[in-house]
Amino acid sequence: MAQFQFVMRSGPTPGVTFPLDGDQLTIGRDSSNGVAINDAEVSRKHSRLSFQGGKYVIEDLGSTNGTFVNGQRLAGPVVLKAGDVVSLGEQIVLMYDAINMDPGATVAVSRKSARVEPPPVQQSAPVYANPAPGYAPPPTTGKKTNMTPIFIGVGVFFFICLCISFFWWVDATFRWCVFFPFLSGC
Repeated sequence: MAQFQFVMRSGPTPGVTFPLDGDQLTIGRDSSNGVAINDAEVSRKHSRLSFQGGKYVIEDLGSTNGTFVNGQRLAGPVVLKAGDVVSLGEQIVLMYDAINMDPGATVAVSRKSARVEPPPVQQSAPVYANPAPGYAPPPTTGKKTNMTPIFIGVGVFFFICLCISFFWWVDATFRWCVFFPFLSGC
């Protein structure tokens, strides 16, 4: 018997796990959802999970900030696989996992509650141990430097050096009257 869960990698409560039980679950900001995430980026009813053929299928419910699986915005239902990364908007990142359980084991967690694990070490961008095949992380939005002022400054510096060198050469070779015949005394 396999049980599925979401583990929050980034968002308001990193490390929280959401056990997925039931044929229909909704994900959203409202507390009535099977997976309730209280964050402004999450719509009240953001996404729906349907259990079909032993697998969960996720679809966006017209959310404002979108639902993404492995970086691709959902345009229709998508079958989830263990290791898939589900993002709600830009800040909420959930890892979809399958957990193999002993059918005779006693489960101490209720079906609606979430178990808190220690939060992962904060990094500049989420890093996943086993990303799904074909998954490329979203591009980083590093600050780019505008090189135009640097090139202009270097060009002005060389121009000034060239002018100083020219006037020094004119003075050292006594050619003032050759280059500047309008000067008095030429």
